[in-house]
Amino acid sequence: MGKVENQACWEDNEAVVLLRKMLQTNTVNPQGNEKALAELIASELTSFGMEAEVIDLGDNRANVVGRLRGQGERKALLLNGHLDTVPPGDVEWEYSPFSGQVVSGRIYGRGASDMKGGLAAMILAAKAVKMSGMELQGDLIFCGSAGEEVDSIGAFDFLNKGGLNDVGAILIGEPSSCGINVAEKGALWLEITTFGKTAHGAFPTHGINAIASMNALLNELFAYQFTYSQNALLGHPTMNIATIHGGVKTNVVPDKCVITIDIRTVPGMKHADILNDFKDIFGKLQERVSGFNATLQVLNDRPAVETKVDHPFVKMAQDVIETEFKKSEQPKGVNFYTDASVFLPVTNLPAIFYGPGDAEMAHQPNENISIERLDEAVQFYKAMIIKYLVA
Repeated sequence: MGKVENQACWEDNEAVVLLRKMLQTNTVNPQGNEKALAELIASELTSFGMEAEVIDLGDNRANVVGRLRGQGERKALLLNGHLDTVPPGDVEWEYSPFSGQVVSGRIYGRGASDMKGGLAAMILAAKAVKMSGMELQGDLIFCGSAGEEVDSIGAFDFLNKGGLNDVGAILIGEPSSCGINVAEKGALWLEITTFGKTAHGAFPTHGINAIASMNALLNELFAYQFTYSQNALLGHPTMNIATIHGGVKTNVVPDKCVITIDIRTVPGMKHADILNDFKDIFGKLQERVSGFNATLQVLNDRPAVETKVDHPFVKMAQDVIETEFKKSEQPKGVNFYTDASVFLPVTNLPAIFYGPGDAEMAHQPNENISIERLDEAVQFYKAMIIKYLVA
């Protein structure tokens, strides 16, 4: 067990103090309950002179949007992150998931890495810029959004209300260990159900076995080949048969079997093409398998998105890291999706995913974040704001 640090060790670090407050505000999704955190952040933003508004989404859900107004000579820069977290899980934590306990230079709590740490660093960077008195050539916008861990209700609301209308580039504080991520895989989650006809298990020929139909379908899916071009950052698509359920009793012919599938795609792939391919497989099986009957439901549909590595915004981030930290950073891609999957397909804006959290810590018990990385992120965000809106 690490050394639990007393308050004097961190009480002068604004980022630590703020992050602890945020971790102590439970925003587990479901249900989210992000409104309390949105109000906490709004209070923090207004305390240093940033305009802030809590956008009520109903059922104790909310976004928080802040703005430092510039001269209108450049497009706005958006700092974005989500307010909700996944549940702490059933495994017992070494420190309470809602304590914000500081231990051996790290802060523990659900959301520390994914991604309240990124949000706290963004807020403190905006504060530093505001307090410096520097004149911004364009607006600095902060958006803490609800629901990214489930349905991105907050990102869709922000987009649909015109939140990106005057934005020129986006910084998303998802965990990246203070590296630059510029591409993310898409997600296509499907539920497929095969139907049969129930009968007594002693007379299986009197029924149609839905599990047997599903077996025929699974054989086709395991042999399925995606049509795609390999992506330099993301590689190739994947498909995982995630769950399966069928039958009610050993001596009954099952009349229903359900599977769920997690497909991860790369840029350039069209999810509609995959769905059409699956429907064609259904049609072939109807001709070959007696009584085959299946339905398909889309549970989640997030396109893959990418900002090209040679985009000026990406080069700007690389330059900032070189200048501020004397190191070279190459852009990477991630297999998970973010709210960029909501923002980029509609706007085609450049986006960088940079956060102090460690992606390996996300959704894990004993989630924590390095204070050193948290401070580094504040420095990076501040430098990016200045380079994009001032220099």
